[in-house]
Amino acid sequence: MPKMKTNSSAKKRFKLTGTGKVKRAHAFKNHILTKKSHKRKKALGLMAVVDPTNEQRVKRMLCMA
Repeated sequence: MPKMKTNSSAKKRFKLTGTGKVKRAHAFKNHILTKKSHKRKKALGLMAVVDPTNEQRVKRMLCMA
């Protein structure tokens, strides 16, 4: 049987935490930032955790499950 291949787009977008959760970046932080408040832009810069309903799919793309 051939080796499993990691999904290239997923490995650029997601990271695993030490406890096995999946981190992701927020969307809407690239352009048209003038109308967004400082508080909103600051929050969008932080990492978020992938929802548990999608976590298994992302881990499968990363060959972790």
